[in-house]
Amino acid sequence: MKIAVMGAAGRMGRQLIAAIAAEPQTMISGATEPIGSPALGKDIGELAGIERLGIAVSSDVAAVIAAADAIIDFTVPKATVEFASLAAQSGTAHIIGTTGFDKAAEAAIAEAATKIAIVKAGNMSLGVNLLAALTRQVAAALGNDFDIEIVEMHHRMKIDAPSGTALMLGDAAAQGRDLDLEEHSVRTRDGHTGPRHTGDIGFATLRGGTVVGDHTVIFAGDGERIELTHRAADRGIFARGAVKAALWTKDKPPGLYAMTDVLGIS
Repeated sequence: MKIAVMGAAGRMGRQLIAAIAAEPQTMISGATEPIGSPALGKDIGELAGIERLGIAVSSDVAAVIAAADAIIDFTVPKATVEFASLAAQSGTAHIIGTTGFDKAAEAAIAEAATKIAIVKAGNMSLGVNLLAALTRQVAAALGNDFDIEIVEMHHRMKIDAPSGTALMLGDAAAQGRDLDLEEHSVRTRDGHTGPRHTGDIGFATLRGGTVVGDHTVIFAGDGERIELTHRAADRGIFARGAVKAALWTKDKPPGLYAMTDVLGIS
C-alpha cells in the first residue's frame, strides 16, 4: 500500500515515516509540509532519522494525495479539512489523528467520508482504545452513583485542551450513561462553583515537560474509587496504530470509521 504523510516535519510526521518504512506491507509514496517550511526539499528518510528514501518533502498537497492509496494526517484542523476534500476527490483513504475540530470541520469530514474511507480517532493506540471500551462498560455498569472525572497530561507544546483522547474517553463514558457529552461536560472549575451536578463528566488538563500522554478515568463513589489509566511512553505506538488503520482501509467502502472498527472491538 502506498501511504503519504501529511505534516512530515512534525514529531508525529517523523514517527510515521519511520513506521511506514518499517512495515513490509507499505511503502511511503510522499510527504508534505506547507510552503515556507525549512523541511521542503529534504529527503524524508533523513528527516525521520533513518536511511535516505529518495523522496523529497513537497508542498504540492494535491499531487501527493492523488499518488497515494492512503494518507495519514496528524496536523491541524484547518489543514485536515482541506486534505479530506482533496482525498475525497482522488479516492484516497484518509487516516486522521488530528484533534481539536469544531462542528463545521466535523461536518466537512463526515461529508468527505461519503466518498472515501476515513478512520478518525483521538488516539490510535491499542491500549487507549481498549481503555475507551472499558470506560463505556464501567460507566454503564456503575450508574450515576459514581461521578466521572477525566485527568490528562501532555507535553508543554500541545496546543489543544482537553486532549482529543480525553474527549474520546469522555464520549465513551457518556455513551455508557446514555448522555450527551456536550450537555454534561465540565471543562473548567474556578471560584465558587457550588456542588457537583449529578451526571457531570469533568475534565482536568495538565501540561508540562515532555509527557507523551497520560490519561486517567476516575469513577468516584461513596467510600470507594475506581481508576482506569493509560500512560504512553513512546509516540511510536500512535504511528504504528495509524499504519495499521491505513492497511485496514484497503477495499473498505466509504464511511467514517473509528479505531475500534480497525481493532474489532466496537
